[in-house]
Amino acid sequence: MSSSKLQLPADDSVLLLVTHSNLATFSSDIRVSKQTSVEALKEKLWRKTGTSVASMRLKLLDDAGAMIADLDHDDATLASYSPYSGFRLHIIDLDPSSLTSGGWLEDTSLVEKYKISDEAYDKLDTNFRKFKEKMVSKNPTPDDKEQPDNDMEELCVNIKVGERCEVEPGAKRGAIKFVGRAESLGRGFWVGVQYDEPLGKHDGMVKGIRFFECPQGHGAIVRPEKVKVGDYPERDPFEDEEI
Repeated sequence: MSSSKLQLPADDSVLLLVTHSNLATFSSDIRVSKQTSVEALKEKLWRKTGTSVASMRLKLLDDAGAMIADLDHDDATLASYSPYSGFRLHIIDLDPSSLTSGGWLEDTSLVEKYKISDEAYDKLDTNFRKFKEKMVSKNPTPDDKEQPDNDMEELCVNIKVGERCEVEPGAKRGAIKFVGRAESLGRGFWVGVQYDEPLGKHDGMVKGIRFFECPQGHGAIVRPEKVKVGDYPERDPFEDEEI
């Protein structure tokens, strides 16, 4: 009984790194058949880089950067230059007015920016400035400067340093480490907490001011309205596990 096997063609493709004379930060991998003509390869690279086929010169370099050959015969196949995967195709753009010349594709500071005067901007029917003003009018936020120095002081009467507490949101537990004003954070009264777990943002130092000391990542300073003091023992991390 005769048997037949599907014969798959051998893979004759190579993976090449592509660089460009006008684009210092550009590099891309391209897989191409060795039977591809140089002209067809240029067509493929034109779509990747914007350098026209007529203005494109190709150099083949090995993986160490040594020159192998100029790909200067458009009708020749890539195989005739004996490329290996890992070799580099370097594109030289010969057109001084090329899209890639001047460096502006990589350095946006070279691109002329469109500018509009404040007067013309304000005359637009819709703009971000008008949108922002509209949203602020719908959701006004209190000016911190208008808050009194004793803001929330009454909430701190029953909050003492050393007491156990729970902080919302998240029911985070810990111990009170600071109660008082913190002008660098805003007017009014604040409460410093050392969390039992590393759920905080610092070690008790904020904006260069030391309010209290605790392990890094366990400290937080919050408004007293978020703090409840009482019998809040440290949680057992295994209390929810079944035996």
